[in-house]
Amino acid sequence: MRVAASFLGILLFYLLGEGLSRALGLLPGSLWGMALLFLALRLGLPEAWVAPAAGVLLRAMALFFVPVGVGVLAYAELLASHALAVALALLLGTALTLLPPALLLGGRR
Repeated sequence: MRVAASFLGILLFYLLGEGLSRALGLLPGSLWGMALLFLALRLGLPEAWVAPAAGVLLRAMALFFVPVGVGVLAYAELLASHALAVALALLLGTALTLLPPALLLGGRR
């Protein structure tokens, strides 16, 4: 019962995020939902409230990558024909993701 209630709580944040996404027309609802859940946890929502469902989701994380793997195999020829562009996008995306935290945190330990 605790796991079901925990999943329901996480689903509530997802649905709130979807509502925000539709209202604002900005980022995807799943990102808004994660941001809202993070904010709620930072503001005092007990971790134990989401821990049962989070544990289940983390243990099944590998399954979430199966559709991506199938897509890569299904479009292998297309990806190979655009390998340079894909590699450049991956490198730039990674750099742009890691650069701001590196600059903000600098030499802090």
